[in-house]
Amino acid sequence: MDGVAAVEGNFGQLRRLKARHPELRLLWSFGGWSGSAGFTEAARDPAGFAASCRALLDDPRWAGLFDGIDVDWEYPNACGLTCDASGPGALTALLGALRAALGPDALITAAVPGDVTRLRAGDYAGAARHADWLGAMTYDYFGTGGSTTAPHSPLSAYPGIPRETANTGATVTALLDMGVPASKLLLGVGFYGRGWTGVTGSAPGATADGAPPKREDYRLLADRCPPTGTVGGTAYARCGSQWWSYDTPETVAAKVAYARDRGLGGLFAWELSGDTADAALLTALSG
Repeated sequence: MDGVAAVEGNFGQLRRLKARHPELRLLWSFGGWSGSAGFTEAARDPAGFAASCRALLDDPRWAGLFDGIDVDWEYPNACGLTCDASGPGALTALLGALRAALGPDALITAAVPGDVTRLRAGDYAGAARHADWLGAMTYDYFGTGGSTTAPHSPLSAYPGIPRETANTGATVTALLDMGVPASKLLLGVGFYGRGWTGVTGSAPGATADGAPPKREDYRLLADRCPPTGTVGGTAYARCGSQWWSYDTPETVAAKVAYARDRGLGGLFAWELSGDTADAALLTALSG
């Protein structure tokens, strides 16, 4: 015995999972839509933030379990749930400090906006120099408000799209044009749908009374409201008075082909619990 109590609960399960799959790598992630307010303060002292992350990973209760840090700042020098004005180099400074503190072998990653306007507020090429990869959140372009139906994760623009740059292809092109290496860029796929109630038509662009509460997992929508069409490389569905958009195994496969064609580093999903019991979306993602 080394005097350190065994870690149980979720961490214990993760340790056992890594023992069964030694190639599995785990990241401690900070931020998210509702958890990013503290990054503004962290950006004032990048070295201090990095030192706290080093101490966290080295905590003897779970030392060796985590392989690095993921920064999900929504959004640097732009507005999400809260607004930040740390400057375009803020994320670069944070990731650079993490690299210095954690060393060359640690995994350091960051989620980056899908919205092109938010991307232009930051130095993502600089951030990429210190990161193993940047995960572009290429979803939620539409469906979080408004009274006109539109798919939340189109791969490409389509006639009548409310904003020309609100699609995966535009986001990827913007990041590559900024100087982010394709090999360090991951394309995001949502395992859920967003939609509206009180719709007046089946095709995108119809008016609606409003959006359903929150969002719905693909595993539920696939049977309850199956696709009735595709547009911009993603699927949509009209069922009764509701209209939903989401990716299917077929549209995920097309996004995989697109990522390969652009030479991207890969894809990621948010989140696995939204998939079907037979992992239909994950299977397409890994195909």
